[in-house]
Amino acid sequence: MLEALKTVVVRCAQTAEAEGLCRWRSGNFSALDTQTGLICVTPSGIERRTMKPEDVVVMNRSARVVEAAPGRKPSSEALMHLAAYETRPDIRAVAHTHSPFALVFAALEQPIPGLVLEAAHLCCEGGTVPVAPFAPQGTTALADSVREPLQKGDALLLARHGVMAVGASLEEALLKAAYVEELAEVAYRATALASGASVAALPPESLALHYPEKIKMK
Repeated sequence: MLEALKTVVVRCAQTAEAEGLCRWRSGNFSALDTQTGLICVTPSGIERRTMKPEDVVVMNRSARVVEAAPGRKPSSEALMHLAAYETRPDIRAVAHTHSPFALVFAALEQPIPGLVLEAAHLCCEGGTVPVAPFAPQGTTALADSVREPLQKGDALLLARHGVMAVGASLEEALLKAAYVEELAEVAYRATALASGASVAALPPESLALHYPEKIKMK
């Protein structure tokens, strides 16, 4: 069932590992099949490097497992993915990563300022990546925490946890997660170079000038 979509999920999950966006068993990925309304999600407790399409779990929007190989369970954060699809009917994929520079900002519960034009690709209000309030992993509280930030853009930080990015495809969501990490590294290094002084973000109107179809001015 949904073998082609499962293959995409595995490929993107392994790309995230190879690019350093998440390590070991951290992070998870999902993609929505628009014809059936079913969701393919990475399994819990499986190394991405050895993951195969048959390991990917298929579930419905009510979190009921429709198909899973013996011993395979959906990611413990599947509820967070379902909340994203419910909040944003326009999206088709979710990438949750644990990239190192973004994790620094997440640990501080500090938004990532849009210091460079790539911030516009995330479609966040004002070009700043927001932070969802802290909630324990795998809980409904964590799922609910992403709803408000996702109404303001396509990427967010999970406080003390990591990154969530959404898109029209899993490739697009993964690219946005990579942009979040790039923005975080730029902000981290720019602040260090400025000896801890705050570095001014690009004005939203500048971002809108270059990417008027993407940036939100609020």
